[in-house]
Amino acid sequence: MASEHAQGSNSLLIQPEGTFDATAAREVAAALDRFEPDSRVRVDLTRVRDFQDLGVAVLARALQGHHQVEVSGLRLHQLRLLKYYGVDAAAIRAGH
Repeated sequence: MASEHAQGSNSLLIQPEGTFDATAAREVAAALDRFEPDSRVRVDLTRVRDFQDLGVAVLARALQGHHQVEVSGLRLHQLRLLKYYGVDAAAIRAGH
């Protein structure tokens, strides 16, 4: 389950926790869709204990088209998957 915290009219913090599977990634995608593509969004994955590759694939699709997204808490494997799915890891300013 992901918690969302609006930080102003065009800024959002999304914090999933537990297992990051396709369902959790769809929740993140739905939150991203509620904001304009140029809104500042931070996805904090530091509370995720288990990443499933399908969840990362769904996240990759959701990130495409959102230009100001910062993702933290990704491990090297997830960063590689995002790159494989066409997401520029540098563009999302991934933090560890």
